[in-house]
Amino acid sequence: MDYPNLEQEIQLWKQGYNVIGIDEVGRGPLAGPVVAAAIYVDKGIDLLKDVKDSKQLSFVKRKEIYSLIKDNPKIQWGIGRVSERVIDRINILNATKLAMKRAVNNLRKRVGESNHFLILDGNFSINVDLPQKSIVKADQTIFSCALASIVAKVYRDNIMLRHHRKYPQYGFDRHKGYGTKYHIEMIKRHSPLVIHRKTFNPVGKMIKYRKIWK
Repeated sequence: MDYPNLEQEIQLWKQGYNVIGIDEVGRGPLAGPVVAAAIYVDKGIDLLKDVKDSKQLSFVKRKEIYSLIKDNPKIQWGIGRVSERVIDRINILNATKLAMKRAVNNLRKRVGESNHFLILDGNFSINVDLPQKSIVKADQTIFSCALASIVAKVYRDNIMLRHHRKYPQYGFDRHKGYGTKYHIEMIKRHSPLVIHRKTFNPVGKMIKYRKIWK
């Protein structure tokens, strides 16, 4: 399997831009927030070993790469988080865009305002005053977006592990809020929590379970 590369970043660097890759985690779960990461990579960065889309990495490998990202002086990031209540109010697509916008704004506080160009994983744009390019499955092909997917995933998983310590009977350490059979059964048995997305219905797949929210 091919690993993400720096081709897009190099093209933009040659045009005088600083590159920020963006990805999100948590569009599909029944519980927990959606989280986005915006990653700034300095020119001349070396590819980190084994970096790829977070969904293609084990828990152990994600944590290992996250430590390398955290300790790399050529990488900086910002996090954007949108809660379950806001997801219910504005829908998951708009919440995803909002999380990405917050991630970018938080990153800009750290790296300044110097000539940034955004690369987004997806097929939409976000409402920020920066040039941007959206690429479907960018987390599988573009290095900065793959880094963003890992950072966002580790950050969100840590949130769900904290929820697990508070609500151990729901098994958030196992499924991280996604709609597994076990998770559905626990919702039916114990009722939904405040962290469950009460109006969320991922791509029509959970229609038959909507009665559990009543």
